[in-house]
Amino acid sequence: MKNHKLPPKNILENTFIADFHIHSKYSKASSKNMEPKTLSYVGKLKGLHLLGTGDFTHPHYLKELKEYLEYDPKSGFFIVKDSNEGPKFVLSAEISLIFSQKNKTNRRIHLILIAPNFEVVEEINLYLSKLGNLTADGRPTFGISAEKLTLDLLSLSPKILIIPAHAWTPWYSLFGAFSGFNSLEEAFGEATPYIYAIETGLSSDPEMNWRISKLDHITLVSNSDAHSPWKIGREATAFFYPMTYENFFYSIKKNNIAFTIEFYPEEGKYHLDGHRACKVVLSPRETKELNYKCPKCGQSLTIGVLHRVEELADRPEDYIPPDKPYSVHLVPLMEVISQVYNLNPHSKTLEKLYLEYINKVGTEFDILLKKDFQELSSLLPEPLVHAIKRVREGKIFLKPGYDGVYGEVKIFEDFPTESQKIFKQKSIFSF
Repeated sequence: MKNHKLPPKNILENTFIADFHIHSKYSKASSKNMEPKTLSYVGKLKGLHLLGTGDFTHPHYLKELKEYLEYDPKSGFFIVKDSNEGPKFVLSAEISLIFSQKNKTNRRIHLILIAPNFEVVEEINLYLSKLGNLTADGRPTFGISAEKLTLDLLSLSPKILIIPAHAWTPWYSLFGAFSGFNSLEEAFGEATPYIYAIETGLSSDPEMNWRISKLDHITLVSNSDAHSPWKIGREATAFFYPMTYENFFYSIKKNNIAFTIEFYPEEGKYHLDGHRACKVVLSPRETKELNYKCPKCGQSLTIGVLHRVEELADRPEDYIPPDKPYSVHLVPLMEVISQVYNLNPHSKTLEKLYLEYINKVGTEFDILLKKDFQELSSLLPEPLVHAIKRVREGKIFLKPGYDGVYGEVKIFEDFPTESQKIFKQKSIFSF
């Protein structure tokens, strides 16, 4: 059960919003526009205060970062040279580990790396270059255990952050159904005390992770994992000021964040179980009844994030722990405008309207999250304001994703009756 109460105004006004897991143009399946100049421009429109650079392990991209960014000694972050506009940057990367452990082959984990400065990045890259080819991909792959890699990197600098990425995705994640582990301790061994956070990923949210008591001391962060500029900020994490690397580091270490901005996890492409080739989508209960086999072709089903969470959960579905950061579920503004005016998601008209509304109000997060409805009504068309109100209140319709197929969100109208019957059973309607 999602709580759609927004953070109080004093928290919204006294926090900075960060999206520190993204990719560059050097990562596979990434836009050629994923480079610092464009990221800075779009980050400003979104209302992001801090952006990860992404892919600092790639030598060509690292060279670009050094040319475009300069260190800001006041914050410990990086700023665009000769510019006071746009978000600051923190040096970030994602790496892939494939290794064997405890008689199981093909353990696959993705990790986010955060570094305090270029000097530490150079040391990280020198270490990683001995393990694999850094130019092969913006997200390079190495055959080393998560435990050894973590201990080795922290010997370079204690101010490096190592965070399991999209922790529940079926493949390439900490708790993945096909390649992961059942606990942090099982995955990281002696390095477990240095893993302060996990990234919940698009197909899960904090509410789902609250069901697992062993994660109570772990900071739950959210990021976009964007491969194209307009996807940045679709998930993000808000921190209390001051906006410094020191505070950023210790806020994650001490589990002291303000709130996270969430995709509806049902919209993620691995939320429920299923088989894409046969267009079969199932709840965890139905999957178990079918003995994990597709009812149409008999092949193995892809086990989704909800199923995996339920396997490890020791608390009921509606458990709400005390004193947890706010979890704010939003629909990206482009998507809202597209539905209000029935526009193609890739149309120039949609982009034009988006920029028009941003220029009137300030930023995307101002529109979706911060401005009151009286002010929005004086600046934006009534149908759009009504849609934003529905999103803030959680009055939307959801069709969950599965087996690599993104889910869908509808603001004003329901899905066909057959889909209603299936998905109402999951209690995902918010009203």
